[in-house]
Order: sequence, then structure tokens, then C-alpha cells
Amino acid sequence: MKVGLKLNPGQKGTKRLAAKYGDRLLCVRYRYDEVTNRRYTTVELIESSEPWFPANRKVFVKIRYDEVPLRNKVKESGGKWNKIMRRWELPYRVAIDLGLEKRIEN
Repeated sequence: MKVGLKLNPGQKGTKRLAAKYGDRLLCVRYRYDEVTNRRYTTVELIESSEPWFPANRKVFVKIRYDEVPLRNKVKESGGKWNKIMRRWELPYRVAIDLGLEKRIEN
């Protein structure tokens, strides 16, 4: 099967599908099967959207002063106290590994 045409939402040939899927529609492809002489219309949709950070990107994590064991874990994992932001700074991947994703503030 070969792709004969790839269209973006709003182009001629996508209006019906754009109305059906709305902002979730990324593209429409028309594929042609030369063996069966059939044309297939396929769509690419956005299923979900969530924030994404590269694993080594530095993030700031809020840890209360009285959470000493957690602070020590962050320090042992390479976290640094940022005086200006008044937050702990560490790589995103480390924050996730320590279960701190809900405490990330950026």
C-alpha cells in the first residue's frame, strides 16, 4: 500500500473529518492498494496531551523545611538548593524516580 496524498486539517478533502474530530485531527492520508484497487482514508489523531520534559532538564521541586528525610534523599540524588527560586533543583528524571512529579514547579 502506498500513500498517495497527505493533507493537513482544513485542506480540501479533510473538511468532513475535521468537523468530526475537531482539534484532535493532525492529518489525513489517502492510501492506495494496487492489489485490491481500493483507496483507504486514514487519520492521525491526538489521543492525549501532557507536559513533557527531557530527562536531563533541570526542574524545581518544592520540599517543606520539616521534610528532612525527603530533603536528604534529594541531596543524595544530586539535588542542589537554589537560593533565588527557594526550591530544590534536580534533573527531571531524578525527580520522577523519587516520586516528586506532583511537586515540580516550573
